[in-house]
Amino acid sequence: MSDIRQHITALMAAAAISMLPAAAAENSNSGTEEKKVDYMPEIHGVLRARWEIDTQHGDQRFQIRNARVNVSGNVAPTIGYYIQTDFCDAGTIKILDAYARVGILKGLDLRAGQFRMPFGVETFRSPTNYFFSNRSFMGKQVMNYRAVGARIAYTLPVSLPLTIEAGAFNPGAISSHTPWNRTVAYAAKATMTLPATGIITSVSYASLRPEKLRANLIDAFMGWKNDSWFMAAEYMFENYCGGNIRSAHSYMAMADWHMPLKRSVFNQFSVQGRFDGMARHTALRSSEEGLTDANRLTAGVTLTYIYKIFRADLRLNYEHYLNNRGTEPARNLMSAEIVVKF
Repeated sequence: MSDIRQHITALMAAAAISMLPAAAAENSNSGTEEKKVDYMPEIHGVLRARWEIDTQHGDQRFQIRNARVNVSGNVAPTIGYYIQTDFCDAGTIKILDAYARVGILKGLDLRAGQFRMPFGVETFRSPTNYFFSNRSFMGKQVMNYRAVGARIAYTLPVSLPLTIEAGAFNPGAISSHTPWNRTVAYAAKATMTLPATGIITSVSYASLRPEKLRANLIDAFMGWKNDSWFMAAEYMFENYCGGNIRSAHSYMAMADWHMPLKRSVFNQFSVQGRFDGMARHTALRSSEEGLTDANRLTAGVTLTYIYKIFRADLRLNYEHYLNNRGTEPARNLMSAEIVVKF
């Protein structure tokens, strides 16, 4: 019965969101959001080459951390597609995203395929917009979920800059699309941006059941930016249903200060700092990292060259663990990387 109720709840949420733009559609001439139609796809990507050293033991390594390429385009005024593959994720090839997009009405967008579940902000950071060499714990271990399913999103008029998203997905891993399921994973997210103040807020909810155990998560984010600063904080809570597993917490606070440079091959200099941690997180999938309880400080400096849509970062980071009681020993790391985005 609980699984049936979950199905009904997910369907009712999607139906409610789909009804929101009805009044606006009556006042629209075409009822659709026109986009440029071009059968020549757009191709973008990012390459990250890295060197790391364990400052405690002297171990070191070189990596191609990412070699991502994405292809996107619009084949009709309201129909588009997006495909993204990482050709070298630390030596592994991964198909990350593959979805079709349909603009149903102005502001109303339907997506179906494989992509990130609409949950959180830190979890959505990609190598193209990282501030640090390594992701936070919440972005890597706690809610690093891509799934196969469908998502509907509605953006309210500019006078109320609010976007609401909700979706339902297969509960299993993205490497297997064939199993039949009696339950689903689902997520919902609301994001508001206030341009005049530079404030960004977001709240999210997700329910996952990748194997035998279901977990429900909530997330709250707040950020602020101006011409020189970007600051953000995010908190995530995970509650496990059934079993003798304690609830988990994850948190992150960061700041980035940047300034323009002149008379240099680089045209921007920035300094970053972050505190992040997680408490007693338990992996839901057998392929994930296991029980971990850790806190970490990260400091970094970045030299950046920006030209139109192209960007290159030369980044130096230091990560220091304040405590770690996980299945893997903590490594205090110094890392240097070159990131090229095109």
